[in-house]
Amino acid sequence: MQEADFKKFLVERLKAAPGSVERLRPGEWSRAYAIRRNDEDLVVRFSRYREDFEKDRAAANWGSPQLPMPPVIEIGEAIGFAYAVTPRVQGEFLETVTNDRARAVLPSLFAALEAARDIDLSSARGFGLWTVDRGGLYPTWREALLTVGESVPPGRLPGWREGLESSPTGIAPFNEACALMREMVKVCPEERHLIHDDLMNRNVFVEGNQITAVLDWGASMFGDFLYDIASLAFWAPWFPAWSTIDFVQEAAQHYAEIRLTVPHFEERVRCYAVNIGVGSMAYDGGKGSERWNHLAWVAERTFKFARGGSG
Repeated sequence: MQEADFKKFLVERLKAAPGSVERLRPGEWSRAYAIRRNDEDLVVRFSRYREDFEKDRAAANWGSPQLPMPPVIEIGEAIGFAYAVTPRVQGEFLETVTNDRARAVLPSLFAALEAARDIDLSSARGFGLWTVDRGGLYPTWREALLTVGESVPPGRLPGWREGLESSPTGIAPFNEACALMREMVKVCPEERHLIHDDLMNRNVFVEGNQITAVLDWGASMFGDFLYDIASLAFWAPWFPAWSTIDFVQEAAQHYAEIRLTVPHFEERVRCYAVNIGVGSMAYDGGKGSERWNHLAWVAERTFKFARGGSG
C-alpha cells in the first residue's frame, strides 16, 4: 500500500482538511497520521489488528482524571487495514522528559497506576492478554505467565524459536529463564487488575508534570498490578531521564506511603521482570538479526533480575 493511498482515504473518506495530513512516527504494529477535520485535531491509526483498537475503545470506559484515556471516535476498515480515530493529545512522551523532570512526574505516574489498580474488574473473566469478547485468554494468572513463550503476541511473529536458536545469544537463556519462572510464579497472586504493559513506548503523554493521556492498550493484560512496575524497572535503562530512577525502590516507598501491604513485593516484581525478558527474547528471535544486539542486552538484563537484582 502506497503512502498516497492512505492520504487519499484520509482526505476523501474521513474529510481531513487538505494540507492538514501529517505522518506521525509509526508504532510497532500500526501507522498513524494527524489530521484536522471540522476544526478538530485528530489522530488516525491504521493496523492489521482491529482488536487493538477495540481494546482501546473498551479501556477508555475505565478512564479517569488520574488515568486519562482519549475516546475512540470511530473504528472502521478500509484499504486493507483497520483504522481508529481519536482526539490528538497534547504533551510529550513519558520517555522523553528531561532528567530534571523525571522525578517530578513520578507522583502522576503512580497516581495513574493506582487508578488502574482500583478499576473494578469483578465481572471480567480470565487472566493475561485479554480480548473484548473473551476476556483474559488464560484461566489463571500463573498459567498466563508460564505460557509467555508460546507467541509474542499470538500469531504475529512466526519462527521466533528458530530465530533464537540461530542467534549468537542462542536459545539457552530463554529456556533457563522459563525454567526459573516455574518456581518464581509460586508467590504470584491470582488477582485481576488492569495492566497496560507498554508504558514506555510513546504511549504515555506528559504535560508539565502531569500524565495527560495513556494510549494503546493492545498489549494490555489482566493480572497483578506489579507487572507494570516490573516493566518500568526492566526498560528504564533505555531512556536517559529514567535510567537513574530505581522503580522498584520508588514503588516500595509509594506503597508504604499509602499504607498498602504488598506481600512478596520484590519476589513478584522479579518474576514479572523475568517474564518480560522471556517475552522480549521471543520477540527478538522473531525479528531476526536486526534485533540480535538487543537480544543480548535483554538476556543479560533478565538474569540480573533472576539473580535478585532490582534493575
